[in-house]
Order: sequence, then structure tokens, then C-alpha cells
Amino acid sequence: MDGLAKAAGHADRETPLKNYCTGLLLPGERKSVEPMAARLAPDNIRRMHQSLHHLVADAPWSDKEVLSQVRHSVLLALQKQGSVVCWIVDDTGFPKKGSHSVGVARQYCGQVGKQDNCRVAVSLSIATWSASLPIAFRLYLPEVWTENKKRRREGGIPDDVEFQTKPQIALEQIRDAVKEGVTRGVVVADAGYGVDGKFRTGLTELGLAYAVGVQSSLSVWAPGTEPLPPLPRKQMGRPPKLLRRDQDHQPVAVKDLALGLPPEAWKTVSWRQGTQQKLRSRFAALRVRPAHRDYWQAEPHAEEWLLIEWPKGEAEAAKYWLSTLSADVKLKDLVSVAKQRWIIERDYEELKQELGLGHYEGRGWRGFHHHATLCIAAYGFLLAERSRFPPSARAGKLELCAPAIPPGFQPRGSARSGRAA
Repeated sequence: MDGLAKAAGHADRETPLKNYCTGLLLPGERKSVEPMAARLAPDNIRRMHQSLHHLVADAPWSDKEVLSQVRHSVLLALQKQGSVVCWIVDDTGFPKKGSHSVGVARQYCGQVGKQDNCRVAVSLSIATWSASLPIAFRLYLPEVWTENKKRRREGGIPDDVEFQTKPQIALEQIRDAVKEGVTRGVVVADAGYGVDGKFRTGLTELGLAYAVGVQSSLSVWAPGTEPLPPLPRKQMGRPPKLLRRDQDHQPVAVKDLALGLPPEAWKTVSWRQGTQQKLRSRFAALRVRPAHRDYWQAEPHAEEWLLIEWPKGEAEAAKYWLSTLSADVKLKDLVSVAKQRWIIERDYEELKQELGLGHYEGRGWRGFHHHATLCIAAYGFLLAERSRFPPSARAGKLELCAPAIPPGFQPRGSARSGRAA
């Protein structure tokens, strides 16, 4: 906590920051400012509320600096039980009513599994085989927010924040991590990111290997094939440089490639222990060349792994990945890395259900990010504590005690509250 307080940049923020993180860790169904203030200081709720609210909504400390401090302290603890394996790119949704909270728009929300009114944030996490920690977290802003000056002003959106797609935000987070010298891992992401050719190219330019999901419609050159060479040079003009396709020489969709594989191409692989048994499925791995816009290139894309999962008894393949892991990687290792993205789901579950990641009630850009940063700091503390126990042991509960909330206390906005919200 002393390191986090120093990263917050001012001595006056030390006590409020410690109080805020304590409030996130204490028992309680709601982790917004007012209920936390009631648990922390039942005899002086108003003063505690003002202190916490100023810290999270108004104080101009750097989320990046605090998250960097969290990473430095927690990563040392995590690496005692294993090295960094992956960098995980993902996003998470926060259902939200109304239209005034920064970033709110009707868009796909993973929490409800459909289009809904929500906010979406993009994160980058570092992961060992047994644990992971978010190290970057940023709100995705739809164009209806970035292009509206009134909305920008009311939401407190910084002037240098412009519209970026989710893959562009993720790539920026990855560039920052590379500059800061974060221990490298294989970048894993779902098809929402893997289908973006510029995202994959950006990772390769940074010297990072990846194993990212792709859609079944993605086109590739089948094993042993590649685009046609440029046309022969004519007597006049510049020599042609661009690769070619013709009616008889075309790339294929990865779905069609999977359907045409012989039975012996499929191997049953188990990749980790589930809640009741080992998780296993059928996989095939092929060396292919992506065909994305290669007709504008002079050289074909390099060969990559196409990993396909086709569970036994299913009518067609379920998932596809492209990976730049080495050509001699074992199938089991390739599957284990591609499947490691599951661990981020556990992080989000704990961050939301136990630490109140989605409970912040303010509308501004600064407050949203400050609250998320302190939730990640509290989560990092829990990860560091767990790392003190060997994997075979079961860590006991923290059993932190909270003072009793005053009788009849109802936070603003509560369904049973008699006061106006």
C-alpha cells in the first residue's frame, strides 16, 4: 500500500487510497462509494464519503503509474510459482442504464450475451499457468462519444483521446508494455481481435508471438500453396511486383479446410484439469499462409499454425486459431497456450463479484478508470497472498471484519431508499 500511495503522487492521497482499497476488500454486496464509506466509518459516513469520492472522481493521479506499481509488486510474487506464459487481450462489458455515463452506448455486452446498453473496457493481462493480473485497462469509446464535443466535455474525456477500435486500443496497451520491459509472453486473444490483420501484423512487428482466435470464414492458402508470383515483365513500363490469384488458384476458408481433412489428421488432446475431469477435445494443426490482402504485397505472408478444434460428435469445427509459435512446437503445447485465455474469465468474475469492478456509479472518465485501477490493485493483493501457498494447499479466507453499518442505513439509489436518488 505504501508503494501505491507513492505512485498516486501526493501524501494527502495515502490514507484515502488505503481506505478505498480496504473498502473494496471488506465484505459487502455493494462496492460503490457510499456503502463503502458506511462500512469504513459508520460514525462519520459523510466525511468518509467525501474523502473516497474526491480520491476516485476528482484527484488527478495517474492510473498508469499505479498499475505499474501493482504489476511490479504482484509479478514478483506470481513468478515464485511459475514464469509468465501469456499476455491476454480481452474486453468486458458493464450493463448501464441511461445515456449520460461516459462510454455508454448500445453495443454487444458479453455479460448479458447480446446487444444492450452498456460500457465496454479493453484490458491487457499477464498470466502464468496458474494466475493472471490485468496490467492495463481502458474504456472503449464509440464514435458517438468521440465526435460529440458536448458529451466529451460532460464526461471529462481527455483531449488526446480519439476514437480507436478495440484491437487498436489493445495494440497500444501492448506497445506500452513492451516499452516498459514487461516480461514477455505469447499474446492470446479471441476472434474479435485475431480477425484483424493489422493487429496480428503489429504483434509480429513488436517481436511477439501470438495464438489468436479467428473466424471460420478467414481465408488462407492451403498447406504447400501460396499466391501466384507477379506477372512477367513487359517490354514497356515498370516490372510488376504484386502477387496474384486467378480463377483456378484461390485461397480457401479455414472452415472448408477443416471439412476436407482426413480422419488421421485429428488428435485428442487434454490441456488442463477442469472442475471434475481433465478437459480434452480433438484438434488438428496445419502450416498455412494467411491470405489477408496479400494481392497488395510483393511477398507472401509467412507460414503460421492454423489450429482447429472439432469436438467429437459435433457437426463441424468449433474454434480456429492462428499462431506464430515455432514450427516445431508440440500440438499439446500449442493447444495449452491457445486455451490459456480462459483464465481471464476467472479474473473478471472475481473483480466484478467480489471487488465491485462494475459498481462505480459516477459518470466521468476519470472516476471510471480510477475505480477500476483500485479494484485491480485490491485483486493484485489477493493474488500475491494466494501465491504464498503451494498449489496443492488451499488458502484460507481473509476473514476481514467490517464495522456494523448503522441501523436503517440505505445508500442513495437503493430500491428501498426513502430518499431521492
